[in-house]
Amino acid sequence: MSTQDHAQAGDRAARGVSGTLHVVATPIGNLADLSPRALETLRAVAAICAEDTRHTRQLLAHFGIEQSLVALHEHNEDEVAGRLVARLLAGESLALVSDAGTPLVSDPGFRLVRAARAAGVRVSPVPGASALVTALSVAGLPSDRFVFEGFLPAKAGARRARLDALVGEPRTLLFYESSHRIEDTLADCVAAFGGERQAVVARELTKLFETVLDGTLAELHARVAADANQRKGEFVLLVHGAGEDADARVAEGRRVYAKLGEHLPPSTAAKLAAEITGAPRKALYGS
Repeated sequence: MSTQDHAQAGDRAARGVSGTLHVVATPIGNLADLSPRALETLRAVAAICAEDTRHTRQLLAHFGIEQSLVALHEHNEDEVAGRLVARLLAGESLALVSDAGTPLVSDPGFRLVRAARAAGVRVSPVPGASALVTALSVAGLPSDRFVFEGFLPAKAGARRARLDALVGEPRTLLFYESSHRIEDTLADCVAAFGGERQAVVARELTKLFETVLDGTLAELHARVAADANQRKGEFVLLVHGAGEDADARVAEGRRVYAKLGEHLPPSTAAKLAAEITGAPRKALYGS
C-alpha cells in the first residue's frame, strides 16, 4: 500500500467503515472444544479464510454452517492478502482459521494479519485450542518459562544443528513433530541433550488415541521405536530445560569422557559419558 492508501485506510477505520478480521481458534481434535463465540463468529462473517477449505468445510458441516470459504495458505497468502484487506476496508468482516488450533502458530495467517493491521483494520482474536499450550498444561514440566520452536528442520543435519544450539537453553522446550520423523527426532534429542534429560511426548491431543508419555529422552525414544502405534498421529515434544545444574553435568561428563577416552575411540567415549552423566554428547567433544 502507498502512503496515500494507508491514510485513506486509517480514515475509513476511524469512521468505523472497515470490517473486522476475526482470528478464530478451532479444535485440535475434539469438536466439542469449539467455543460458542467461535460458532457465532463463523456464522456471522462474510467469508472464512481457511488453510484447507475441504477440511474447514467438514468442520462447518458438523455444526450446520453454510459459509463462503477463501483458500489462504503458505503458497498463496502473499497473493490474496491484498484482496482480502480490500474486502475488509470495504466493510466486510472475515474470519481466519487454520486446519486446527490457533492460526499463525506454525500455520498461515501472519501476512494477512500484518497487512490488515497496517491498513488500520481491526483484528480481533477469538481464542481457543492450541496444541502447544494444551501439551504444556499436562506435561508436568516447568511451565513458568518456556520456548516454542515449532517444527524442527526436516533434514537431519539441519535438525541436529538446531538442537545443538539449544543445549544450554534453561526454559522448557516445545516442538511440533510429524509421525514420520518423531523417532529420528527423539534419537537426535538424545544425542544433543543426553539420554537422561526429562521429556514428554504428547500425541493426538483431545482425540480418541490421545497419549502423553513422560520419562527420560532415552526411555521415550525406546518406547516410540518399539511401538508403531506411538509413531502415528500429530505430536508435541516437550524437553526439560538445561536447568541450573547443566554446567555441573557437562563438567562431570567431560571428566568421564576424558577417562574413557584413554581406552576408547572418541565417539564411543562421548556416547558412554553422555549416557552415564546425562551431559549432552556434543558438549563433550573437544574438552
